[in-house]
Order: sequence, then C-alpha cells, then structure tokens
Amino acid sequence: MEHKTDIEIAQSSALRDIGQIASAIGVPEDYLERYGRYKAKVGNELTKGLAGRRRGKLVLVTAVTPTPAGEGKTTTTIGLADGLRKLGKNAVAALREPSLGPVFGLKGGAAGGGYAQVVPMEDINLHFTGDFHAIGAANNLLAAMLDNHIYQGNALGIDPKQVTWRRCLDMNDRQLRRVVGGLGAKTDGVPREDGYDITAASEVMATLCMASDIGDLKTRLANIIVGYSHEGAPVTAGELNAHGAMAALLKDAIKPNLVQTLEHTPALVHGGPFANIAHGCNSVAATRLALSLGDYVVTEAGFGADLGAEKFLDIKCRIAGLRPDAIVVVATVRALKHHGGAPKGALGEPNAEALAKGLPNLLRHVENMSQVYGTPTMVALNRFPTDTEEELLAVREGCEALGCRVALSEAWARGGEGGVAMAESLLELCEEQGDFSFCYPSECSIEEKLNAVAKRIYRADSVILTESARGQMEKLELLGYGSLPICVAKTQYSFSDNPALLGAPEGFSVTVRNLKVSAGAGFIVALTGEIMTMPGLPKSPAALGISVDGEGRITGLF
Repeated sequence: MEHKTDIEIAQSSALRDIGQIASAIGVPEDYLERYGRYKAKVGNELTKGLAGRRRGKLVLVTAVTPTPAGEGKTTTTIGLADGLRKLGKNAVAALREPSLGPVFGLKGGAAGGGYAQVVPMEDINLHFTGDFHAIGAANNLLAAMLDNHIYQGNALGIDPKQVTWRRCLDMNDRQLRRVVGGLGAKTDGVPREDGYDITAASEVMATLCMASDIGDLKTRLANIIVGYSHEGAPVTAGELNAHGAMAALLKDAIKPNLVQTLEHTPALVHGGPFANIAHGCNSVAATRLALSLGDYVVTEAGFGADLGAEKFLDIKCRIAGLRPDAIVVVATVRALKHHGGAPKGALGEPNAEALAKGLPNLLRHVENMSQVYGTPTMVALNRFPTDTEEELLAVREGCEALGCRVALSEAWARGGEGGVAMAESLLELCEEQGDFSFCYPSECSIEEKLNAVAKRIYRADSVILTESARGQMEKLELLGYGSLPICVAKTQYSFSDNPALLGAPEGFSVTVRNLKVSAGAGFIVALTGEIMTMPGLPKSPAALGISVDGEGRITGLF
C-alpha cells in the first residue's frame, strides 16, 4: 500500500460545503461569515442566542509528557470525535489554531494527521482566517501607543525601565528575543530595551481565548498592564485608551472558526496559546458554542496533562464556569519507552524494561486527572505498527490496576473507524459520576497555589522562589491580584522544570524565577527554568521543505 503524507491525504479528500457542515449542527446560513467554500466564522449573534441552551458533555483530551517521538493528541482528538459520530452521536470537535512558528520550525502543525485531520489543512496550518495576524496587530498597536505616550510627554509617568509589554510576531525568531529600540534621532523614539514574544505567547492571545464576547474582550483588554510608573503603580491599556482600537482589530478574530474533519465532523478551531508558556486551550467562546450545538464536545489542551490539562482545569474551567465530564489521556508505547530510557532511534524495537520504567509517567498523569481533579479518566493508547501485543497488554494491565479503562486508538490509519473503540469506552465513562474539584481554592495565596500545583501535580518536594520572584509576588498580592489562578510556564518535556528529568521524577524542587500578572487574561504567570517566550528555528527547519507549485498547490507541509 502506497504511503501518503498528511497533506496528500488532505488534498485528495472530498470536502463538503461549509454550509452543510453548519446545518448538521443547527447553525443557519445567516450566521455564517464565509471564508471561501470550506471555512467560516460563526457570528456572535448565534452564540448569544444559544446562551441558555442545554449543554452537551465536555470531554478533555490530554496526554503523557511529550517526547520527540510524538503522541498524536490532536489526531486522537479528531478520531474520537469522528468515532462518536460513527456511533450516531452528535459530536463536535473544539481545537486550537496552529502557530506559524512550529509549522515552519520543528514541531509541525496542529491539524491532526493521517486519516484523522481537520481540513482544509493547508489553510488551517497557514493563515487560516487571519486570527493570529489580528492578534499580533492588536498587540503591536498597544506597544506603539505605549512608546508614543512616553515620547509625547509621558503624562502617566511610565518608567521606561519598568515597561513589561513586548512586541510579538507569529514566527520563531531568536534574533528578536532581546532588542534595543528607539535609537537614532530624537524623533525616532525613546531608547529602551525591548523584545518580542511569539504571538501564541502574547497576553492578547490569552485574553481573546478567555473572553466570552466582544464586550468582555474590550474590558479585559483595558485591564492589561503594560508597565509601572516611577512610583510603582501599574499602568494599563485602558489608561492609554488603547483598548477600543485593539478591540476593533479583534472584532472578527473573536468569532469561532468552523471547519470539518476528513469525515465531515464539525470542528470549531479557534485560538492557540502555547501550554508551556500560556494556558494552552482553545477559546472559551468556541467551547461554549460547541457545547450548545453538540451532545458531545471533544476538546484538547496542549502538551502533557501537567501543563495543558492542569491549566484547562484550574484556569479555563474556573474562569468560564466549565466542568469536564470525562478526561482522555493519550499515550503511546514509543513515548513510554522513551521515558524509560530507550534512545529515540530504537523506540520501534521491543524493550520491556524501558516500557516498565516509563509506564509510571502515564500512571502519574492518570492519577492526577482522576484523583486530584476527581474526573472520570481513561487512556487512549495510540497504536503504532511497531507495537507488540505484549507491550500493549503491559500498558493495559498497568492502567487497569489503577481502575482506569484503556482503549486502542487507530485513528491515524483508519480515521473514525479507528476511533470507535475509544468512543464506545468514552460513552460509558461519561455516565460515571465524578466529583470535580480544583487543585487549589481561589482564596489561597500565590505561594500556596504554586506549592499546590508543584506538589500535587508535578510531585515536587518544594517550590523555590528567587529573591526577585518573591518581591514580585508580594507586589502582586499588594496590588490585589493574589486571588487569580496560577499559570506555570515550564518545560513540556518533564514533570519538573528540568527537561532532562524524564519519566516520573521524585525528589526535585521547582524554581520560580519570575512572576507577572496577565490581568487581561485573568491569571498570574510563573516562569520556571529556562522557558522562553520566543522560540528559535532548528538547524533544519521544516520551512526548507515547504513550497507551492505553479497551480498554487502547497507541497511539503507534513
């Protein structure tokens, strides 16, 4: 059988007009704002009209700690939604938008893979409907207005050395991590140190994803802190009167995007903050809309369950008033062998010892989801051709010893048919009664919240705050931000803040080196380890293999 790449599979598929996809979940044509035949935004009026409608079941898909081998979380999410529809259920997928940085860098896109993809995959992975561009423009408008305010007399008394707002662009560009701007003549601005974040790490991205509607978005934008005055008082976008223009740039970006899977399952793809430096979930608006339109909503959170899922549950669910009915943890035999010490080049070879050593990584994630958060949890074992029956059985037995059901995912090779087994287990799981709770209560102090996440989720012994971070914590609590949830920015490759500690490490501490408030999004960001908000391109970026032919057909995109 000829092997096809993801893009070849996507380009050979027959898509349905987006009006048919919308009609299948009760979205009238009048509420669609089309971007061609196969993608559309859903108007805000429909979201408001469905506000009191009965909600479907909310299913969160997360994963083990990521490895270079890849786990297939998005593929599994799509395959699960397709599998539910094959069983006659009204399922809707709710996913994040890809960032151009990983698309042209190393990680790849976020449209799934094989026969479980959202399409048109080229559009989704590249410019899509322009949401990322609008977010970048709003972010940089605020930066321009901030520097212009300082240049034009600085009526708010902003201390240039305490400016916290950075510019952004949706590309991996390490050259822009730290820059100096305003050089040249007097009319060229005020010289100061500056820097760029990737758009997915922008607070505007997080703010848009947490906003319920355009009015809420405008209020949240006004709350964004851009820096501090010489007296130490926070200065906001609202005080610069920038929030109105920013909201105008984002008036269409806040509307959820509707597309389809290869099997025509409706999918709302909207928002894309990174889970290692932000909260890593799709937009509240898209999730709520999906819950109003479908009986089952399958959504995902970025990276492993210690990052995306923790933030989905402790931040997004807390702020948006959501509760998951079930959680699916995606794992692969290959990933577990990697966590057990097997080298990347040998992950396809049988290795019972490495698998046994790596299995605790999966079990820890399962325990966290089911015991810390009290939510019915299952494992989706994403099957690879090199997996042996003995290896699959070992994973199943390890999970069942915890009382956790396991289902094979074969969505990459078989699409929805390969997701039916998962879907059948999920339907049973959704009938179980959970006892959902957060990892920490809102009234805890910032330090207590940090310790709760580090000790209960990462299983760290302690949290160490640098002298600078402790001073920032005290200042944030004094300013009244102590009740906000915590968004820990750390490596995605380990439970710890050290990417070299694989598996299920113990006896470690987590060091917090910086604390800052994302007042628009509604959480406090705690930076640990060497985490960066602007990635760099690898030695051989994916961009080297991407092109377009004379007919406008994109090639080399996975």
